[in-house]
Formats: sequence, C-alpha cells, structure tokens
Amino acid sequence: MVKNRHDGGHGIPEVSFAAPVGTPAGVEVLSLADLRHRVPGERLTVPQRPDFHHLITLSEGILPHTVDFTGYALEPGSWLWIRPGQVQQWDDLTQAEGTLVLFRQDFLDPATAAGARLEDPHAPVLRRPLSEDAAALRLAAEHLSSEFRALGHLPLEIHTAALRHLLAVLVLRLAHLTSPAGSPGPGPDATYLRFRDAVERDFARTRRVEDYAEALGYSSRTLSRATLASVGLGAKEVIDRRVVLEAKRLLAHSDQPAARIAGRLGFSSATHFSKFFHKRTGQSPIAFRETVRGHGPR
Repeated sequence: MVKNRHDGGHGIPEVSFAAPVGTPAGVEVLSLADLRHRVPGERLTVPQRPDFHHLITLSEGILPHTVDFTGYALEPGSWLWIRPGQVQQWDDLTQAEGTLVLFRQDFLDPATAAGARLEDPHAPVLRRPLSEDAAALRLAAEHLSSEFRALGHLPLEIHTAALRHLLAVLVLRLAHLTSPAGSPGPGPDATYLRFRDAVERDFARTRRVEDYAEALGYSSRTLSRATLASVGLGAKEVIDRRVVLEAKRLLAHSDQPAARIAGRLGFSSATHFSKFFHKRTGQSPIAFRETVRGHGPR
C-alpha cells in the first residue's frame, strides 16, 4: 500500500504510494478493517506526510483524525479528503468501520484533475453531504470498491480504465457537493480567490496586506472586506495563518533549526520568527516540534 521514507531520521515520515502486487498502479480501495490488519497500530498513529490522496468515509462508528494539526471527527456518511503534502495522523482506528480510497493524482486524466480541483490546497478537508449527495457518494464508492476487488474479471487495461472512470465520478461528486461541509451559501468571490492564490504564492516573501493590495490592484480595505465576507477573517489573519501552517509543517517534518525555518519563511531573524509563532500558537517553535512528535505535553 505505502512506502515510508524519512527526511533524515527524526522528521515526520513521507509516505509514497505503492500499489499491491498485481493491481493497477495508482489506486487502491480497502476497508478500515483491512488497514488495521495490514498496518500495526503504532505505525498508524505516527504523523505522516503522504504524497497521494486519501478519501475516507465511515459506515459506522466515529473516527478522530488529524490533518495539518487540526483535529476532525468523521461520522458515518461524511468524508475526509487528505491531499498530497498534508500532514495526517490516525488518532484511533478501533472505533470505526468504513472505506479508504488511496490514489495518485496522475492516475486521473487532466480534465478530471482540473474539474475536481485536485491541486487546490484550500479545499475543505471534512465534508458532510446532504442526504441526496450522501446516497450518490455511497453508491459511487461501493461501485469503485466492487470493481477494485474484481481484478481478473476483465483484461487489466480494461479493469484499470474502469477504475479510472469510477474514481473520476467519486472525486468529481465530492468536489462539487450541493452543500460543501454542510454549509449552504455562495462561494468566495473573485477578489478573495485572487488574494488567496497570491498568498499561497508569496507568503514566504511578504506578510504585508499592503503589498498584496498593490500587486493585485486593490486597496487594503477591499481585500479585508473580501476575506471577511468569504471566510470570516481579516486579510492579515489569512496571511498569518498560512505562514503558521507552513511553519508547523516545516517544524514537524524536518530537523531544520528555527533560524533556517525563519529564513525560509521570510523572517529577518529566529527571534522574530519565534515571537510570531508563540503569539499565534501559544508555544515556542521547539516546544511545538516536541509536542507533535510525541515528546512533549499535548
């Protein structure tokens, strides 16, 4: 299913996709019971950074799961979508049954990848579909799972094509739920989306709202109005939260000293970075690293 590789000994292990022998490369469907049987519990509870997509849905029970240092509670009918590069951690897999779909992004055709927004780092992690969507998603997942288990019933190339189409149906439906995360309402406007994309590109270069406003041709007030309307946060908070997330990933995933991480994130000194991080998380960078690796108080 997966292969672990470490960044130098002590960071969060990166996990690469490895298809089971004899199955199509790029996708796997298994039950959570299969996962428990295949992977020791102590390995499951270690934070990991996979380079492929995870889709998780439950048939019964409750599944606590941590993604990018935020805890989620998955319930029957809801879905968790973990994307490549995000740090995830299985908290307790003993109280849930359900389905896990693993796939490499290049398994799907470019049109599906674009339509399902597979590369969107801001897509919601947890989705709670309305009943009509939940039924359609359950059917899509069951069909995909049935076809995956039917290896040998068709020529391998036809079997692979069928899996690709069935997975496309599932991810397209998930990406375009009638009510993403169970919250009806209009999506974010174009001003916010342009700002969000600019922050994703330049957060390590500047944390000043004025710089983004100038680059995008808006006033700082316009940007703040757009972010408040779309996500309930001021423009500066959007920037700072993205910087904090990247800092957490770097601290958890590598053994780089705080001074080097500070430089990568555009801070003038390790002291400035430490003050920024502590103000927004309540922990020093080193204390956070020890906590996420299980060496400090949680």
